[in-house]
Amino acid sequence: MSRLLIVDDEESICWALRRLAQEEGRDVSVASSAEEAFELAGQTAFDCILLDIRLPGVDGLAAMAQLKQLAPAAPIVVMTAFGSLGTAVEAIRNGAFDYLTKPFDLDRASEVIRRALAQRDELVRPAMSVVEPPPADEELLGVSPAMQEVFKRIALVAPSSASVLITGESGTGKELVARAIHRHSRESAGPLVSVNLAALNPALVESELFGHVRGAFTGADAPRKGLLELADGGTVFFDEAGDIPLPVQVKLLRALEQREVTPVGDATPRPSSFRVLAATHRDLRQEVRKGTFREDLFFRLAVFEIHLPPLGERVEDIPLLAERFLQNVLPAGGQPVRFTQAALDELCRRPWPGNVRELRNAVEHAALVARAGAITPEHLPPRNLAAAADEESQNKLSEAVRHWALDRLAGTSLPENLYQQFLDEAEPPLLSAVLERTAHNRVAAAHLLGIHRATLRKKLG
Repeated sequence: MSRLLIVDDEESICWALRRLAQEEGRDVSVASSAEEAFELAGQTAFDCILLDIRLPGVDGLAAMAQLKQLAPAAPIVVMTAFGSLGTAVEAIRNGAFDYLTKPFDLDRASEVIRRALAQRDELVRPAMSVVEPPPADEELLGVSPAMQEVFKRIALVAPSSASVLITGESGTGKELVARAIHRHSRESAGPLVSVNLAALNPALVESELFGHVRGAFTGADAPRKGLLELADGGTVFFDEAGDIPLPVQVKLLRALEQREVTPVGDATPRPSSFRVLAATHRDLRQEVRKGTFREDLFFRLAVFEIHLPPLGERVEDIPLLAERFLQNVLPAGGQPVRFTQAALDELCRRPWPGNVRELRNAVEHAALVARAGAITPEHLPPRNLAAAADEESQNKLSEAVRHWALDRLAGTSLPENLYQQFLDEAEPPLLSAVLERTAHNRVAAAHLLGIHRATLRKKLG
């Protein structure tokens, strides 16, 4: 029977976890402080420890080192209601097996405990030094489960030298993730060289990345180091990695594998050791299937992936982000400005197709218009018209489908094959509209619909 130690001063958490563990046939001990946990761990060989960060007296993070000495084979699962990137990094670096943010789902807790027990013999890690928290203006913020997962993945991969592919829509903060990984990495003392590949002149991409020797091409009047050589001892961040030209991809793959760069016009490679981070809003797997991105380079860049969710999928983070942006935009010694609850509610209702970047711009606009006092919904910029139109159109379609279904269900006898009835009525106008838009080009229409042209031909009869 496995033995669990729960260290938390919240009785409700202890009760729920104890009951969960006992239902799964585990032996459970509970401590309400780190000091009590030290005493219990000195008496009993525990197989897993669930440790709250906020404890009276010695806090959880400070207690981890001593608990690992007392129970070296027991993986520690950290619990906290105050999740942040700094907390996640410190917990993982101190040897935490996993990271649960309160309130957590008991099924999730059960899965974490199961994995911890299954791997406990391989999870003893030495404590590492604590990283100072990042500056406020560069800090990733979020209390949502999606951002807590991002924090955990950053903390897991940062100490290694693995290449990381950061994906997500434009404006979600992919560069902030890259900075956080570099800041908490072994290469943090070296440079972080950011390369926006979409902004480079396509004719000069190779020269910018690898450098050139004098006379390599017209205008190369002096030798120049490339960005990959300048990143030696640090990290290179490829922003918009999906825009790397195919001819450059071959040379870049060779540079990443051999850790050396060859300037344009030179035959002698130069050693350069750097970590690679890449970001893209594109689906690189789809680009690989289309033949516009090399599969071997994709696997070289995507050793570890971190996906940043769009802002619309983490609405609970919007007030936190808005308050931080407001703090950053207000001048020192200026008049205080605050959000009204109505303004925050309005921010949470908006779709934010431009994600965090659009939210920051909206907050800056509101602070300028309000000047001092309270920010109300009237001070916010107008909604993105295209997004508002899309949202209204979706709402109308949803309401029309709902009324159609209610009408069919209002009779005395329930209809059969309601789904097929809906398809029979909705599909013809959809196909007609798409064919009209494509001038009855069936290949183009099938592409827009996302179906094979043979399927479209069959539907049209």
